[in-house]
Amino acid sequence: MAFGLSLLNIQAQVVDTVLNRTSDKPFYFSVPVADGNYKVTVTLGAKKRAAHTVVRAESRRLMVENCMTKKGCFETFSFVVSKRSPEILATGALKGEKNIPERVILKPREHDYLNWDSLLTLEFNGQAPAVQRIRIEPDEEAVTVFLCGNSTVVDQELEPWASWGQMIPRWFTDKVAISNHAESGLTARTFINSHRLDKVLSMLKPHDFVICEFGHNDQKEHQSGDGAWYHFPYQLKLFIDKVRDAEATIIFITPTQRRRFDEATHTKILETHGDFPDAMREVGCREMVPVIELHDMTRDFFETLGFEGSKKALVHYPAHTFPGQDKALEDNTHFNPYGAYEVSKMVVMGMKQQGFPIVQELRPEWQDFDPKHPDVPEAFKWYPSEKQDFKKPDGQ
Repeated sequence: MAFGLSLLNIQAQVVDTVLNRTSDKPFYFSVPVADGNYKVTVTLGAKKRAAHTVVRAESRRLMVENCMTKKGCFETFSFVVSKRSPEILATGALKGEKNIPERVILKPREHDYLNWDSLLTLEFNGQAPAVQRIRIEPDEEAVTVFLCGNSTVVDQELEPWASWGQMIPRWFTDKVAISNHAESGLTARTFINSHRLDKVLSMLKPHDFVICEFGHNDQKEHQSGDGAWYHFPYQLKLFIDKVRDAEATIIFITPTQRRRFDEATHTKILETHGDFPDAMREVGCREMVPVIELHDMTRDFFETLGFEGSKKALVHYPAHTFPGQDKALEDNTHFNPYGAYEVSKMVVMGMKQQGFPIVQELRPEWQDFDPKHPDVPEAFKWYPSEKQDFKKPDGQ
């Protein structure tokens, strides 16, 4: 990695290292660990200079948003990082099935992403990142929230794309782990068929949570029986039954809106998801699955920002905004870091409205959020990671 990588070449269970590193550029720290949750404790700051440090994990998961320290001062933060590899042990959903070997190796398209390798990786970014000490230790006590979905949920590896799944870890204490298994372009059916649900089930514990946001790409499936009222509910029911068999809690989230305003006034968002949000609501009602209305909240969000202002929440950038970007980026589906950050707040608000006990583990600085009164885009500051790509993620 061009920005620098500190790597401990051991299969570590507990890492406790005094790094004493400062930089004017982002840098990474990685250590090989087995799949699971790890409590990470970082002491940020430097003896000889003021520092400003942002901490992310794996594929740009936001853990510490802004840490400002004066010369000779330090602050300590703890959070949980969920680490996974493409290997699935033949337990849980796979155990006892015919023609399934003892272990299965997933072949995720994001094979070269930090989310799917053998390392737990921390990214230290900001205006002047400084790290004194890092401790990494297994954590079997944290409640895990598993995320299933598409490009609006996934931990986007590459700038300037972002999704709410990689922002939501920022809001929870070190009692909660976020394990994001979403991937761009997937439907409920292709998520299951690619063994991603099997991977979730192999790690799932009683009292964990599984959150599913689908309906966005599902509407583009055109095989026999496809549509909002047949195959889609069938796939959702598979999620429900398998998660409940594991004694965990399943949550549905209706899909985020696309930025498509009416032609006449440019003030109202048009419905582009057909019957899929209603189908998810109906399955949720019938099966007593709580439903977070992200569909409605993102509509309010876009309409509040307005026709032009809503571009600031998505990947809309004129040519040459980023090095090597020769053409303008105009994407009305995929969020930029600001938009993803705001949507993550909507998901948390949905959890609060549903009364999930996990919201007791929100960090003290959390403030309730109304999508009709979003944060000012210009007030949001994001420090880009080193990897970028201007090709749109799968799924439109």
